[in-house]
Amino acid sequence: MSFYRRYRDIFLVILLLAVPFFFLRASIRNPEDLNVIDRTLMRVMAPVQFLAAASARRLSQWFSDYVYLVDVRRDNNRLSREVQRLRHDVRQLAQVEAENERLRGLLGLKESLAVETVSAAITTKTPTEFFRVAQLAIDHGGARVLQNMPVIGPGGAVGLIRTVSGDSATVQLVADAGFGVDVVVPRTRARGFVRGIGDESKYTVKVEYVRRADEVEVGDLLVTSGVGCRFPEGIAVAKVTEVVKRDFGSYQAVIAEPTVDFSRLDSVLVVVGQVPGDCPRLESVGRNP
Repeated sequence: MSFYRRYRDIFLVILLLAVPFFFLRASIRNPEDLNVIDRTLMRVMAPVQFLAAASARRLSQWFSDYVYLVDVRRDNNRLSREVQRLRHDVRQLAQVEAENERLRGLLGLKESLAVETVSAAITTKTPTEFFRVAQLAIDHGGARVLQNMPVIGPGGAVGLIRTVSGDSATVQLVADAGFGVDVVVPRTRARGFVRGIGDESKYTVKVEYVRRADEVEVGDLLVTSGVGCRFPEGIAVAKVTEVVKRDFGSYQAVIAEPTVDFSRLDSVLVVVGQVPGDCPRLESVGRNP
């Protein structure tokens, strides 16, 4: 028993070294020269060889898949960063395009006016508790801006200069109480006078002195008539939202909404030149039927 234990390990080592040797020997010999031992060894080792080869192929495939997945993850991370960068560039380009479009619109408006104007950037929008813009502050860059000069935006009449302090000025909006301008309906040439209501919850103006016989409908555009020596002729002021033809009196009641979206304004034009025309006051035009 002690003899077996003593030489067991040596025997196993010799066996483990001999089997691969004989297998290698049998593999490299010509098949016609194989003896019985070689053929027996080849038959016995064939399944083992097949399993070893299959395992090696499977392990190689797993390793290849792992390397492929690592590469895919690296590429995904790189592409994700690239997509984020491109999205940022697209947003930047969209902002630049919107700014260019706004400036082109302002330049087109400036060139369409037959009167001298200066551009001004809006610096402050003061809201009411209902989130309606109550007042605008502009930076005119030191231009010759005076009180009551007209202010025009891409959508039409914005208001009048209320106060001036250095390079800054505040604007009285079309919808503010105290604002007034003579208007006309291009479709029918009906005349009226737009006054701001000063409603803190919405942008609303009333149109006074619209004769009962004049044709005015909801949706009609009201533009400046040029009367009053303030706004140039043809500047959009408001759109009619309500018309009430009274059973008595000389005028009908008309309510309108300013065409300018004050919350979206970024820059405006201030009319600093003399508005062309004789500029008769509206009060000089006959109002009696």
